[in-house]
Formats: sequence, structure tokens, C-alpha cells
Amino acid sequence: MPAIPDDPEAIAAAPGLKRFSVYVTLTVATLLALAKFGGWLITGSMALLAAAIDALVDAGASIVTLLGVSYAQRPPDREHRFGHGKGEAVAAFTQATFLAGAAVTLSIQSIQRLIFPAPIESIEIGVWIIAVSLAAACGLVAVQTYVVRATGSTAIKADRAHYATDIAFNTAVLIALGVTKWTDWTRADPIFALGIAAYMLWSAYGIVGEALEQLLDRELPSEDRRRIKETVQACPGVRGIHDLRTRFSGDRTFVEYHLEVDPDMSVDSGHAIGDATEIAVQKLLPGAVEATAHIEPHGILDERLDDAVAQKAP
Repeated sequence: MPAIPDDPEAIAAAPGLKRFSVYVTLTVATLLALAKFGGWLITGSMALLAAAIDALVDAGASIVTLLGVSYAQRPPDREHRFGHGKGEAVAAFTQATFLAGAAVTLSIQSIQRLIFPAPIESIEIGVWIIAVSLAAACGLVAVQTYVVRATGSTAIKADRAHYATDIAFNTAVLIALGVTKWTDWTRADPIFALGIAAYMLWSAYGIVGEALEQLLDRELPSEDRRRIKETVQACPGVRGIHDLRTRFSGDRTFVEYHLEVDPDMSVDSGHAIGDATEIAVQKLLPGAVEATAHIEPHGILDERLDDAVAQKAP
């Protein structure tokens, strides 16, 4: 689960930072894609084509990120009472699909060039294009790292993964062009391109894993769950807690639990204890937290989620 801000001012500024990051990324990605495709047409380098395809995927992914971030920032409505935070996870999942598809296409092209090698022309032009792209990728990663730390955005974190791999891609392309120029071994170019394709697939796998954690409502880490239980049980009037359920969506964490109180207590008193525990949980966890306590009399015998989960545990 990505880190999320705990400063109220940072939370308020998060939407603007996300939009700024996406617009900057989309602009730079589009320019780099055009430059790299131009370089490929001039040189015929498969490694440069790999970088061009990745840049094109990044531009498309940035558009998806823009849509995902915009959707995720919508307030709760009649059809989405938990908000729209999972829009960022959907955007990240879509990005991973783009990246994996590009990697497969690149692999096919590289294998063909490996079997039927071809010379590379005007290598110096390709080197200059990749050098500029490398500097731009480093700058974008720095901007996106700041935004991710400030907002905890899953979509922008996935977008940053593209440009973090871009740094490796561009470095590999520079090496491929250098080896080809100095050795005249034309198969070095597609071999490096295949390595880049494999790295793209690995990056897509990591992005999918994190997106699925949100889409499938994965629980918070065990340590966070333990701290939540201890915090609730430390509140005055609490006799027990069970059926704790947690999930993370976008930049918001949801916590639900059954709270046990004295069965002879009035409804007003039990409700006040429940409110106190919800406030305590919100203070415990960083970022935007929605805590919901279901009040129950202590000692009641009913079907519990905890028991069902324990029975299915290995």
C-alpha cells in the first residue's frame, strides 16, 4: 500500500499536485515519443524503436492516468457511496496492460531483427536523442516522486514506474548504440531490445500486483490491523472488538469493525463510545480515513467473520 499524507494542508493540495504531475508527464511523453520515432526512422535501430514504443505507451498511459485521477477525485454519489478512489487502480491496471502489450510487440520485432540483422545508420543522431530523453526521464521521475510522497497516488506511482524504467531503457539504448558503433556487431542492437522488453514485462507485473491489491480490497498489513485493535480496545468503555475489516482505495482508507460494549449501557452511551473509537482510529492512521463502528452488546452469540476466516485459514 502506498504511503498517504497525514498533513491536512497536504491532503487539500493533493488534487492540484496530481493534475500538475499528469499534465507535465503527458507533455514530455508526447514530445519524447515523436523524437524517438524520428530517430528510429533515421537510424533503423531496434533499441531506439524499443525506446520509441515505450515512450508512446507512456504517453497513452499518461492520458489514462489523467482520466483515472480525475475520476478518483469525484466525491461520493448515489451510485458510489464509498467514493471513486479505485479509479486510480483501474488506471494503473490499464497502464500495465499497455506496457505488457508493447513488450510483446517489441520482442517479436527484435527476434526478427536478430535473425535477419540490418545495419544502423546515423548512430550519432540516435545517441543525442537518447541522451536528451534520459535527462528528461530523470527530471520526470524526480517530479513524480515528490507528488507520490505528497499524495500517495497509485496511478501516478504506476506512471512513475514507466519513467523509472525509462532511465534504464535509455541507458541500455545508449550502450546498444555504442556497442554497435564500436564493434559493428549488428545483433547487439536487437539483443539489447529484447532485454528491454523483458524489463517492461517485469514492470507491468509489479504494477498489476499493486493495482489488484486495491481492486480486490486487500486488507491493510497485519501490523496496522494490530495497532487498530489495540487503539480501539484502549478507549474507555470498550469491552471488545471483532470482525475488523480494512481496505485501501486511492488516497482513502476504510476501516470497519464490530465494537462490544456493556449490554446494560444506553444507546446514547454506546454511540458515544463508538464515536470516540472512530476518532482514535482516524488519528492513528495517516491520510484520509473513514472508520465505522458497529455497536454490539458484549457477550452476544452471533455469526462472526473472524470465525469464518479462521476456518478457511491453512
